[in-house]
Amino acid sequence: MAENAPKAPMAASGKETPASREHFASRLGFILISAGCAIGLGNVWRFPYITGEYGGAAFVLLYLVFLVILGMPVMVMEFAVGRASQRSAAQAFDKLQPNGKWHWFSWWGYIGCMILMMFYTTVCGWMISYVPQMASGMFDGADAAFAGAAFGGMLENPAWLIGWMVVAVV
Repeated sequence: MAENAPKAPMAASGKETPASREHFASRLGFILISAGCAIGLGNVWRFPYITGEYGGAAFVLLYLVFLVILGMPVMVMEFAVGRASQRSAAQAFDKLQPNGKWHWFSWWGYIGCMILMMFYTTVCGWMISYVPQMASGMFDGADAAFAGAAFGGMLENPAWLIGWMVVAVV
């Protein structure tokens, strides 16, 4: 152990206890992080288009009903597992279900996050690639066809896409 590394506190029994976990400083911070994770880019991009295309308020009403019916039970379950185990998604199964029946499922949380991050880092790379193009004035006065052609040109160059994705990751 390094000299400057924080040491775990000593329990009354004289044994070291694990260092305490980080917690949110406020309830508002937790709510904002939860909302950001739940909303996602798909809702931001497709929601306005679908709402306008297929009937507006009726779609929004159905969307909110199904969001509550399908999303609330999953969210409550995730909160309950996190609160009860105080562990990561994969390690929660070890603590809450020690006989191992569901341990095959434990790493799906990490796998899902990795797949999701592949998508988000790629899209973030696309957005970052537009910054120098916008700064150069490339899109000043451009129409939708020009923007579509610019996006299509970007997709034709895999090295360019990978480079901007690496920039997003860094």
